Amino acid sequence: MEKLHEPVLCQEVVANLDPKPGESYLDLTAGYAGHASKILAVTQNYKDSTLVDRDGFAIDYLTKNLNGEVELIRDDFYNAALSKVECGKTYDMILADFGVSSPQLDNSERGFSFLKEGPLDMRMDESQALSADTIVNKWHPRELEKIFVEYGEESLGTAKKHAREIVEGRPWHNTLELANAIAFGKHLSKSKGTNWHGKHPATQVFQAIRIAVNDELGIIERTLPLLPKLLNPGGRVAIITFHSLEDRLVKKYFKEHSTLGEESEFQVITKNPIVAGELELVINPRARSAKLRVARKRN
Repeated sequence: MEKLHEPVLCQEVVANLDPKPGESYLDLTAGYAGHASKILAVTQNYKDSTLVDRDGFAIDYLTKNLNGEVELIRDDFYNAALSKVECGKTYDMILADFGVSSPQLDNSERGFSFLKEGPLDMRMDESQALSADTIVNKWHPRELEKIFVEYGEESLGTAKKHAREIVEGRPWHNTLELANAIAFGKHLSKSKGTNWHGKHPATQVFQAIRIAVNDELGIIERTLPLLPKLLNPGGRVAIITFHSLEDRLVKKYFKEHSTLGEESEFQVITKNPIVAGELELVINPRARSAKLRVARKRN
C-alpha cells in the first residue's frame, strides 16, 4: 500500500490498543489508513471492522487500497458513530485521530495551509456548503473575534486586530494573501512566497477558521458520550488530539467517566498523555503537538 500520510504515534497506538487476531476495529478518522493498516494486519478481521472519514479523497484511497470486506463510511465521525449505536454494533477497539492529515495540508487546493497559495476552503467534507471563504469574506467582525478567541486561543486584543484587518481588506481571494496580511499587514497581503521563520502569526487564525468550518469541537463533544455504547466489555479506545482545546475535552470526559465508582464505564490507561519521542519528531515534525489518551471499558 502506498503511504501518503505518516501516522503519528503509530507504535504507541498499536501497543496501547493491543490488537489480537479476530478482534473488531472502528477507526472514526481513518484518513489514509496509517493506523488502520497496522491494526488490521494483526486482527485480520476485515468483515467486522469499519473505517470512517468525511474526506472523499480518503475514502477513494481506502476503496482502492484496502481489503474489500472492510466497511467504509463517508461521513463525519459523530454521524457514523451514532448510526452504529442505533443499529447496536460494538467493537473491541476504537481509534479517533483528530488531526488534519498531511495530504490535506500538503494539497494547496484544499486551502488548509497558510504557507501555500490556495482557495479559501478548509472543508474536510467538500460537499458541505460552509467554507473558509464564507467566514473570511462574509462573517461579522464580532463573529470573527469570537472564533479567534475561542478556537484560536488568541487574546481579545489580538482577535479584534485580526478581525479588523480581515474586514477592512475584503474581499480575500486565497490563503497566502490572507496569511501575509495577518503576518505583515494589508500592504503586503498581495506578496507571494514571503518567508517566515518560527511560528507563523496566522497559525491560530487559520486554526480557528478551520475549526469553525468543520465544527470540529462540536462533533467531538457529541461523539465522546457514544464511545462506551460502541465498545465491547474490555474494549479499548485511543484518541489523538493536536491542540489544547481538543485534549481538554477528551481529558475531562475520561476523568468524569473513570471516577464514578461502580458506575464508572472507563478505566483510563494513560494517566498522562503519551507524546512523540525524539526519533519520531525527526521523522515526522508534525507529531510534536500530538497527545494520545487511552481508556478501557470495564467488564
